[in-house]
Amino acid sequence: MSKENLVAINVDLQETRVALIENGMIAELLVERSHQRTSVGNIYRGRVTRVLPGMQAAFVDIGMEKHAFLHASDVIVENDKSRKTLPIRDALKEGQYIPVQVSKDMIGTKGCRITSDVSLAGRHLVYMPLSPKGGISRKIEDDKERGRLQKIMSRLTPEEGAMIARTAAMGASPDALEADVAYLVETWQEIKARFNKKKKAGLLYEDLSLPLKVARDKFNDSIAQIIVDDKSVFDDLHSFIDRLIPIRLDALELYTGDEPIFDAFGIEAEIKRALERVVELPSGGSLVIDQGEALTAVDVNTGKFVGKGSRDQEETILQTNLEAVEEIAYQVRFRNIGGLIVLDLIDMDKPANRQKVTARLKEMLKGDRAKTSVNDISRFGLIEMTRERTTESLGRMLHESCPYCDGTGNIISRVTIANEVLREIQRNADDPPVGYLEVVVHPNVAEVLKGVSAPAIKELSKRIGRKIKISVDKNCHMESYHVYAKNS
Repeated sequence: MSKENLVAINVDLQETRVALIENGMIAELLVERSHQRTSVGNIYRGRVTRVLPGMQAAFVDIGMEKHAFLHASDVIVENDKSRKTLPIRDALKEGQYIPVQVSKDMIGTKGCRITSDVSLAGRHLVYMPLSPKGGISRKIEDDKERGRLQKIMSRLTPEEGAMIARTAAMGASPDALEADVAYLVETWQEIKARFNKKKKAGLLYEDLSLPLKVARDKFNDSIAQIIVDDKSVFDDLHSFIDRLIPIRLDALELYTGDEPIFDAFGIEAEIKRALERVVELPSGGSLVIDQGEALTAVDVNTGKFVGKGSRDQEETILQTNLEAVEEIAYQVRFRNIGGLIVLDLIDMDKPANRQKVTARLKEMLKGDRAKTSVNDISRFGLIEMTRERTTESLGRMLHESCPYCDGTGNIISRVTIANEVLREIQRNADDPPVGYLEVVVHPNVAEVLKGVSAPAIKELSKRIGRKIKISVDKNCHMESYHVYAKNS
């Protein structure tokens, strides 16, 4: 895999995959399927269907299968410069139509999370048309640069709404910023016109496709190349980059190699490795990652200790935990794991070592675009952290629950099934004792019935006065079985 920072885009018939490679490793893998495009960033004409004062929230019909959820803290009242959160019953009325934007996709059984604080992102600026107050990204720390941007933006900010300077605005020319403002204001005027023309709840504005969004948000000076394997998407990117940052057009490349682009850059193999439940660590330790409905648990296991004394053992544990939190920071970003995450580290005796591990985790998470919050290590050796969840995790998108175990990871043992078969035979014992009984089972269950359970089968046959025949069906589900009465 290339050691330079690049973006590789693979376009197939039904899905587009974008890999952001940093220092030879996949920092992020983004997937957009033609029938499952994210709705985050889309703007809708919403109709308030229910106002719930007890929850300080409302449900809003935006034309989707499930109504969206709008909390009072996400409600912006036009012409209200106080920016205070109003009680939901004062801010919204049932039947009212409002413009809203999706902030979180439908996840599981939950509808979208929406906000009425609509925003439109450009290359350098974010336009907040309903907000009275703008600002400058906190990541721009240089006071001189902040002052320069404030001076330019005070001249460019439109009468309606406010602008926020993104990190990408650092060093941007006044002309580039002015072009951003013109584009964003024009886009908002078009959205308003659609809102007034549309009579029902529904889509007003669809955010950019994944490749264009990546070019807008991630194509900074640290990215050496954007390589795409589809001519149509290449042309779209060429036009988009030519309008936004024409000076970087030479960094866009159409891939024409013989092997698939993700194979050529070693990405396909890395995806398989990074999505495994067990992730090996350089020290010989490992992570075990289990993602559930309520939370994701990460268990840190140590390999063989290389130290002989207790002091060496403490140092080995520290090094393993430091390796673990570095890998965890990478894994949660790559897998796009959100919500509550609990890290079960190897116990450390020294408070100073626990602080080192927590500090390393926080440092490694700084490069994550999603908001994260990390607690100190508890007395049980656990770190509780949260990570902003806006879309389904990569694992949930690429995997589905096992039809055998329904996602639990467990199935009924073959011995248990064999015992159930014996009970089912006894239920058939009241039938006239003519002919024999045929039991059809999975090969693994048949092995038990013909092995350790053979004496029980023989005794049961004697009791019911009928011969019992065990038949094998390799296509039979291991938990399924059939008992047939045969005449001869």
